[in-house]
Amino acid sequence: MLWKLIPLCALLLGVLTSPTPSSLPTVNTERGPCRIYNSGRTADCLGRQLENVPWRQFPSTLEEIDLSYNKLQAVSADDFLRLPQLRILQLRYNNISHIDDDAFKNNALLEHLDIFNNSLQEIPATALTPLLNLKILYMSNNLYKRATLADSFSKFVKLQELSMGGPLVMGLKKGDFQPLMNISLQGFAIKCSSNLSYYEPGSLKIIQTKRMGFDMAIDQQPNALLHMLHDLANKTFIVIQFRNLFEFTYYMGEEDIFQGLKDITAHQLIFHRGKFNENLLRMALMNLQVAPIQRLRLQYIDFARSPTFVDSGAGSSITDLTLDNLDLWYISNPDVLRFDWRFTWFNKIKRLSIRYVYFNTVPCDAWVEMEGVQFLDVSNNRLKNEFIFNRRCDYKGTMPNLHTFNMSTNDLTSLKDMSSLTRDFQQLQVLDFSNNKLGSAEESRDCVWKQNITRLIAHHNQFVSEALSCLPTTVQYLDLSYCNLDQLGMTYFEKATNLRTLLLSGNKIKFIPSKWESPSLRSLALDGNSFGLISKESFQDMPQLSCLKAGNNPYHCTCELRAFIEDTLSKRKVNLTDWPWNYKCYHPEALLNTFIAKYFPGKVACDIRLVIIICVATTSAVILILMLICYIFDLAWYTKATYQIIRAKYRAHKEKAAGDLETFTYHAFISYSHSDADWVRDQLLPCLEKNRNPYRLCIHERDFMPGKWIIDNIIENIESSRKVIFVLSRHFVNSEWCNYELYFAQQRAMGKSFSDVILVVKEPIDPSSLPSKYCKLKKMLSTKTYLEWPQQVNQQPFFWAQLKSVLGKPKITQNRTHSVKSRTSSVGGISVIRPPTEERDPEVAKPNEDKEVEPNQNQIPVEAF
Repeated sequence: MLWKLIPLCALLLGVLTSPTPSSLPTVNTERGPCRIYNSGRTADCLGRQLENVPWRQFPSTLEEIDLSYNKLQAVSADDFLRLPQLRILQLRYNNISHIDDDAFKNNALLEHLDIFNNSLQEIPATALTPLLNLKILYMSNNLYKRATLADSFSKFVKLQELSMGGPLVMGLKKGDFQPLMNISLQGFAIKCSSNLSYYEPGSLKIIQTKRMGFDMAIDQQPNALLHMLHDLANKTFIVIQFRNLFEFTYYMGEEDIFQGLKDITAHQLIFHRGKFNENLLRMALMNLQVAPIQRLRLQYIDFARSPTFVDSGAGSSITDLTLDNLDLWYISNPDVLRFDWRFTWFNKIKRLSIRYVYFNTVPCDAWVEMEGVQFLDVSNNRLKNEFIFNRRCDYKGTMPNLHTFNMSTNDLTSLKDMSSLTRDFQQLQVLDFSNNKLGSAEESRDCVWKQNITRLIAHHNQFVSEALSCLPTTVQYLDLSYCNLDQLGMTYFEKATNLRTLLLSGNKIKFIPSKWESPSLRSLALDGNSFGLISKESFQDMPQLSCLKAGNNPYHCTCELRAFIEDTLSKRKVNLTDWPWNYKCYHPEALLNTFIAKYFPGKVACDIRLVIIICVATTSAVILILMLICYIFDLAWYTKATYQIIRAKYRAHKEKAAGDLETFTYHAFISYSHSDADWVRDQLLPCLEKNRNPYRLCIHERDFMPGKWIIDNIIENIESSRKVIFVLSRHFVNSEWCNYELYFAQQRAMGKSFSDVILVVKEPIDPSSLPSKYCKLKKMLSTKTYLEWPQQVNQQPFFWAQLKSVLGKPKITQNRTHSVKSRTSSVGGISVIRPPTEERDPEVAKPNEDKEVEPNQNQIPVEAF
C-alpha cells in the first residue's frame, strides 16, 4: 500500500508544480555527463557513476540510451517521459530496486530493454505493460524470489528474447510461464538459486523457443533434471545450455539423469562450468549416442576420475558417439581425453577441438582411434614437439580422413618433426602452425611433406630465410606474417608454382627481389615491413597478381616509386587494397610522413629520356660555344704558340746544361714585316748603329743563328734583348712571324711592366679596324703612347731623338749574365710623339714629357693567325 501512495503523491505534486508547455526547461545536450551523438539519436552514459538519470540533457530525438554500469537506484516517471522515439534502453549493472509504474508510459516504441543484474525485488509487470513493441527483455539476476509472470506478458506478442530469474528464485512452478504459451521465442534463459529446492513437472513445457538456457545447480535435487528434459521432449532447439549443473558436489547417484536427452532434438548441447566426474560424463555420452544432437561442448568443466570405476579390460562403453563437433575447452583435468581409459569416444567425431586442456602426451592408440576425425584442433595447449610427436609411434595409416590440423599457439619448434608427424595423413590439406616457435635453421632441414597440403598458416613464428626451404611446396595459401623474416629465399618460391595467396605482413623484409617469379600468385600482402623501394620490375614476373597490400613501409619517395604507383593505378590490373592511407614517405627527411598520393616529382627529374635529351643538347651547345670561341679568338694558335714556348724553353735548358748556348746581349730586338725591311735597313739601322755610341740591334735577316729553329731564334733573341721594337704597319698585321714575335714579347712582359716594348707606327693604323684576334694589340694602341714615323723630313730628326731616349744610353756587354741583369734592371719610358687620341701635331714632344702607361696585365695575348 505504501508503494501505491508514494507514486500517487509524486504524481499530484508533479501536476501542481510542473511548468506549462510554453515554459518547459531548455534541454542542453552539450553540457552533461553523457555523450550525445548520431545526430541526437544516441546517448552514451555508460560507467559515469550516475546516481540519477540525467534526463535534462536528453533531446527528445533520442532512440538509444546506454546507462549501464552506474549507481542508479530507481527509475522514475519523469526520467524517460520526453523520449517518445526511444527504442533501446540499457540499464544493466546498476542498483535499481524500484521502477515507477508510469516509467515507460510514453515509450511505446521501446523494443529493447535490459535491466539485467539489478536489485529489483519483484518483476516490474505494471511498468512494462505499455511496451507492446518489446522484442528483447533481459531482467535476470535480480532479487525477486518468484519467477511467475503476470498476465500482461501475454500481450508481448513481438517478444523474441527473454531472460529472467535470479539467485533468490528457489524453484519453478507449473504456472510460472503460462502467459508465454502463445508466444514463440528465439531465446529463453532462466536463472535459479544455486540450491534449487523444487521443480514442478511441466513448468517449462509451454515454453516455445529455439535457444534454451539453464543457470541453476541441481546438487540437492538431481532428479529435477529428469523432469526438465521431459518437459523439453519432442522439441527442436538450436542450442541448449546448462550452466553450473553441479556447482558444489560431484554426482554420485546411480540413476541416469540424462536419459531424457534421447527425446530431444538439438543442434548443440553445451555444459558450461560445473563439476563432472567420470560416471556423470558416461551417463551423458551414452544417451548422446542415441540422441539426435549434433554438437557437444564441455567448457570450464571441473573433471575428476570416478573412484568406483574399474577397468575390466573390456572395450569402452562409448563406442558409437556420432557428433559433428566435440569441443573440450578449459577442462581442469586432461584425463578427460582418456575417458574410460580409451579414446574410442573420438572414433566417429568429425570435428574435434581440444583447447586449454594442457595435456602433455598423445598416446599412440589415440591416433589410431581418431579415424573419423576430419578437423583436429589442439591449439592453446602449450604442446612441445615431444608431446605431440612420439617417435615410437607408427603413424602409417592413422588419421585417414583428417583434412585440417590446427596446432597453433603452442611451443612447437621443429618443422622437421611436424612433417614427420603428418606425412602419412592421406587427406591432410590445411595446416595451422601459427603462434609457435618454428623456423630455426637447425630444426628446419630434411622435411618431407604430404603432397596434397594446399593451405599453410604459420604467422607469428621465428622464421629465418633458410627455413623456407622446409615448407611444403604444394601450398596455394601461405601465411608467414609476423615471422621476423628479413629476406626472402627465391628458391622456395620458384618451386611453389601453385601458390596463389601469400601473406608476409609485419616482417622485417628489407628489399623486394626484382626477379621474383611466381606464375600463379594472385594476392600478396607485404605491409608493415622494412623495404623502402618498390618498382614495376618487382612484380613483372607475377602475371596473375591482382591484389597487393604494401602499405606501412618506410618508403623512399623517388621517381621509381611514383612510376610504380601511377602505372599500377592507371592499368588497374593490380588492386592496392590499402591505398592511399597506408602509403607515406619516410625518406627524404623533408617529405617525412607525406602521403605518397600527394608526392609529385618533376617530369625532368623522373623522365630519363628527357634527362638524356637535355644533357645531350646542353653538351652539344657547350661544344658549339667552345668551338665558336676557339674560332673567334683563335685559341688553336694560342695553344700552338704556348706549346712552342715550352719546347723552346726546354731546348734552351738542355743546351745550357750542355754548355753550348752562346751568351750575348742586344740593345733591342727589331720586329718588322718583310715588306718594311727596306725602311729598317735604310733608315732604322744606320741611325742607331752608325754613330758615336752605336746600339747593338738584332734583326732576323742578319743575327738569327743558322740551323736553329726559327721559334728558338725568336724566343732566344727576344730574351737576349733589352728592348723589343715593333715596326707596325699593315704588312706587320699580315705577317705570321711578326705575330709570333708580338706574342712572345707579351709573354716575356708577363709579371713586368710593358716599358720594354716600343711601338713604332710606320704608317697610320686605326685600332678599331684591326681584326678581333688582335685584341691585345688594340688595347696597347689604345692605352699606350707610341712612336709615329713622321712623313715630313724636317720632323724625322726629332723621331730619332725620341727613339734613342727610349732605348737609353748604349752599354755593350758581351757577358750574357750581365746583359740579362742590365736588361731586367733598366727602366725606361716610351717617348710620346703623339697620343693616339690627339690630332697630328708637327711639334715633337720633349724627352722629359714621356708618359708611361701601365698596361692591363690580365689581358690574354691574341693569336697571330
